[in-house]
Amino acid sequence: MDIIRIIFAVLLPPLGVFLQVGFSWTFVLNIVLTLLGYIPGIIHAIWVIARK
Repeated sequence: MDIIRIIFAVLLPPLGVFLQVGFSWTFVLNIVLTLLGYIPGIIHAIWVIARK
């Protein structure tokens, strides 16, 4: 299942984070990072998925 989350994290970072942690501050932070720049959103999403 982590492979699917990582694929979603690359394509749409908030979706990958949402699948991992649900609706939380981590999800909101990832949305903000993705809006500020696509690459920071991807990095954060992969970090969240790899951490758990």
